[in-house]
Amino acid sequence: MKLQWSCRLCGLCGWLLLMLILFHKLVSVTQVSYVENQSWEEALQMKVMLKPDKPIPPVPIILSSVQEWESVTEKRNQLLASVCKNTSLRNLMHVSVDRFVLDRIFVSDKHKILFCQTPKVDNTQWKKVLIVLTGAFSTVEEIPEDFVHANSKNDLTRLSSLAPEEIQHRLQTYFKFFFVRDPLERLISAFKDKFKHNPRNEPWYTHDIAPAIIANYRKSSRAGDPDASDLKFEDFVRYLGDVEHRQLLDQQFGEPIIHWVTYVELCAPCEINYDVIGHHETLEQDAPHILRAAGIDKLVSYPAIPPGITRYNKTKVQSYFSGISKEDIRRLYARYQGDFELFGYPRPDFLLD
Repeated sequence: MKLQWSCRLCGLCGWLLLMLILFHKLVSVTQVSYVENQSWEEALQMKVMLKPDKPIPPVPIILSSVQEWESVTEKRNQLLASVCKNTSLRNLMHVSVDRFVLDRIFVSDKHKILFCQTPKVDNTQWKKVLIVLTGAFSTVEEIPEDFVHANSKNDLTRLSSLAPEEIQHRLQTYFKFFFVRDPLERLISAFKDKFKHNPRNEPWYTHDIAPAIIANYRKSSRAGDPDASDLKFEDFVRYLGDVEHRQLLDQQFGEPIIHWVTYVELCAPCEINYDVIGHHETLEQDAPHILRAAGIDKLVSYPAIPPGITRYNKTKVQSYFSGISKEDIRRLYARYQGDFELFGYPRPDFLLD
């Protein structure tokens, strides 16, 4: 009797072991199938949709092939071209290619590259890449941060410094690119960088710009309020969304502040035919392919990317916009709607509706 029970027990254990092995293989096959069929855009969309406290599937290495990247780039360019033709959004899409735009575009004549800067979107790191190409440094890691932003030192040529015929030749023949990110996350980054941390010690943001915004857009401020001189994100949002009076205030600052003007105003993507528009959210994939496409991948490497820094953070966006009126948020979205639509960023319904 004991022998029979022992045999039955061994048989049951064997069946359980077999089932575990089959289950493990099934899960492995499912994961591989998911990775191989997921596009970059789907992976990016999942980053937007999933809650931050849940694990987000990494963008799989298999999708970093040249063909996949070129396909994604082509789709982005097709979307841009299509939205540029939308007459109902014309005022948000089209700008003159004037000196303000040309000042944003850096030139590498030796390698025939044009890079349009979009502050708060990996701008500093790409300028480091261009500085290495000038021969001033051997690697991006050697370059001090203050050197990058010192126009008198970094030896980077701006397109605005050239003659009109030279400008046209480069716009028509050079490799051209720039980067974008979710517009609201960019504004949060600009607010934190210029008004809260100010790592480059630029006093005019807190001494001149912040008080002017507070004076014009703070709804109420009591005498003796310790926060009276501290710019709040709500003030910042109200200023950015004010169509009628914001430009008058900007004129007092000298010119539009590049850290929060739209991508359209910075780079004129409907007027200039850019080869590549990279996305901050897929920087890990875009950066090496852009270096290759520009023909400089053997000369310079993109700086190391800290883990998680490119991930869209919906919780952070919700936190910053909590307590801000729907009316003010809708006005803000109306100003940046072109940036959302041109580059495929979803409408932030969780804030607007």
